[in-house]
Amino acid sequence: MSRLPLVGQTGKMTWRMLASVLGSQALVILLGALLARGTAIANDADNAKTLLWAGCALAVLAFVAAGLLRGPLGLPLGWLVQLLTWLSAFLVPAMIGVGLVFTGLWVLCLIKGQEIDAMMAAREHDAETAR
Repeated sequence: MSRLPLVGQTGKMTWRMLASVLGSQALVILLGALLARGTAIANDADNAKTLLWAGCALAVLAFVAAGLLRGPLGLPLGWLVQLLTWLSAFLVPAMIGVGLVFTGLWVLCLIKGQEIDAMMAAREHDAETAR
């Protein structure tokens, strides 16, 4: 296994798997934004709207990163989404669970996606040499 890439383009299967993770993560982040807003309102805090918009911005960033995974910008943006998800746990402690699950899925899909892409490339190479 090679080390985890932080930048660069991914193979076809890898970007598909990673885009699924980011898309799902974006939906959960939206729910976290609503939770942050509701908690702030319940505590009579003044930053309820700010928390909601910050969470929505992070969710949009996750969707954008999922869409850009075919190119060289997608992977760094995906890692940024993972980092910002962990940082959001300072505002909403429940985001620790979100960070654990989705960062774990991100790394797993990155590793397994590279393995699948390598197997598919080897299979295509074998099919070409058999002709």
